[in-house]
Amino acid sequence: MIDKREILATNPLLSGLPVDVVEELMAVSVVKQFADGECVYAQGEEGDGLFGVVQGRIRLSNSSREGKELLVMLVEPGDWIGEVSLLDGLPRSLDAYAMGDCAVLFLSRARFDALLKAKPELYQYFIPMLCRKLRLALSYVEGVALFPLPARLAQRLLELVAFYGVSDDKPGTLIDVHLPQEDIAKMLGVSRQAISRELKRFESEGIIQLAYGQLRVTDEAALQRELGQV
Repeated sequence: MIDKREILATNPLLSGLPVDVVEELMAVSVVKQFADGECVYAQGEEGDGLFGVVQGRIRLSNSSREGKELLVMLVEPGDWIGEVSLLDGLPRSLDAYAMGDCAVLFLSRARFDALLKAKPELYQYFIPMLCRKLRLALSYVEGVALFPLPARLAQRLLELVAFYGVSDDKPGTLIDVHLPQEDIAKMLGVSRQAISRELKRFESEGIIQLAYGQLRVTDEAALQRELGQV
């Protein structure tokens, strides 16, 4: 049995919330665990609750009828998913799958609605989160509509550095998430072969370094220049 207080002690999920709200959330929520690759929720399902990621990562994606996957976002500990369906009442718009073993704080729709009615100031907590996700979505649409593939790849690499970049004893910034080239291709809606060509070019120009499932950005300024050419 996972202790909610223990796993939330060093997790930013509830940071910024009033103490009384945190206590109520702790009382009415439950911790759910998901194994690597397990479905957290599926596109088209009713929005039955809110999920706060406390351990592991979750991938949000969309798939066509032909099975082509668009990888929309990787969700880190400290972020919530599933809030859109609770706020607009529509079915889930994306699939959510665990990346590695995950633990989430689950709040049912009934509990969520009751909490918002009792504490309407909580809207101020969720609105910035929704706005950030909307900006990411608009950035993606802008890239697809206006940017050639090299600029779109540069834009996404810069976003990954901002969200997952870590510094170590080597030059540049390591993107601290297992990210095969196939997943990068799914983020941009193109073939793996097309992404492979651009990544190899970036590597030959000293902009990035590639290893199995890992990517290190060594020249962020060059990525900015690539993006600035459009």
